[in-house]
Amino acid sequence: MAKINPIIQFLALVILSLGLAFLVHVTFLGNKGFPKYDNLIVLSYVVNCILAASIFIFIYIFRSKLKNQIGFLFMGGSFIKFLFFFLLFYPTYKADGEMSRLEFAAFFVPYGISLIIETIFTAQTLKKWIN
Repeated sequence: MAKINPIIQFLALVILSLGLAFLVHVTFLGNKGFPKYDNLIVLSYVVNCILAASIFIFIYIFRSKLKNQIGFLFMGGSFIKFLFFFLLFYPTYKADGEMSRLEFAAFFVPYGISLIIETIFTAQTLKKWIN
């Protein structure tokens, strides 16, 4: 059986997971009577997916050259995600003086899901990369 490229595996997992989470998220919002596509939710899922994919691909490409710095690269990726949060989302969320639970969830649900996937997938495959 042919091995599937780890990048393809990761992309498939993160896209499917965030896609399913998005459907559950907007369905939940709709069922509770909240606007389904408010609070930059679509942008949030797309940005988190692109950032997770970019960070993983970057780590994968440099896995051999920077094998002793993989942890720092991973933490740097988290820093980049927070930078995007503060540049793209925070100003809109704080425009009215406070961040609501819906605004918080619109960003941090996809952020959390992508971070969990990145962490687990990278940890599982790190052993293979380093050897």
